[in-house]
Amino acid sequence: MIESAIAWLLHLLAAPEVGLTSVFIISLISATLVPLGSEPAVFAVVKANPAMFWSVIAVATIGNTLGGAVDYWMGYQAKQSFAKERKSRWFHWLERYGAKTMLLAWLPGIGDPLCTLGGWLKLPFWPSIAYMAVGKLLRYLTMTSLLLYVPDGVWHRIGQMLG
Repeated sequence: MIESAIAWLLHLLAAPEVGLTSVFIISLISATLVPLGSEPAVFAVVKANPAMFWSVIAVATIGNTLGGAVDYWMGYQAKQSFAKERKSRWFHWLERYGAKTMLLAWLPGIGDPLCTLGGWLKLPFWPSIAYMAVGKLLRYLTMTSLLLYVPDGVWHRIGQMLG
């Protein structure tokens, strides 16, 4: 039953008419602590419809930033739940540089926990969100632009090897 539900969801998200919706959902989920990358979805939609480049980048940035805000909120709530805060070099670094550290929220592996730690330390919410958005926007622009420069023949060969 779960397999059929997952197959249905993936089929729905793959439908061309919901491309932006798919990008938003995948970008939001991938910014939480769930290990999922949103770049393939962003690239696929842009590759299928290059005229939507800026729309896709904007939707991915908004979804990923909202996911970062969820991480921030989880960290904030976790702080309320624990009586003692553990001090580490990460906490010291975040306290020292403040909301500007959220520019690094785009980094794979550490970006999402960084957002959670930002909430834990109660960094200013709106400046943190603004820095997250800038970092994530730059990531999507860079990754999607670089992937668009790869010739179509390479993607076709990769598809043949995988399929």
